[in-house]
Amino acid sequence: MRAVAAEFPIDRLSGHFHDTYGQALSNILASLQVGISIFHASVAGLGGCPYAKGATGNVATEDVLYMLHGMGIHTGVDLEQVVRAGDFISQSIGRANSSRVGRALLTKWGNAADAAPACV
Repeated sequence: MRAVAAEFPIDRLSGHFHDTYGQALSNILASLQVGISIFHASVAGLGGCPYAKGATGNVATEDVLYMLHGMGIHTGVDLEQVVRAGDFISQSIGRANSSRVGRALLTKWGNAADAAPACV
């Protein structure tokens, strides 16, 4: 990303990472460190790549938000609502929720129907 940022205006760059090898959050952190601040993500990690054999879904929005909020970065996005949306969508389409944060918080809360405490 540093090499790309040297060739193109930083405000025109964004990151789009799949989490096939569990490196999406590391890639986002490295991108943040060079000044990139726009990232593509998908609720519950839904999606995929029809062109890359074996590629898993996109990085989960919930996981990205949890990391950014933990770093003190204000996103203006309500993590609790994204977790609940990811749970609803995953259940509706019968697909496993790929968000580690989503699954952990849902387990902590008891289930998606229960009232949840404010997320940190």
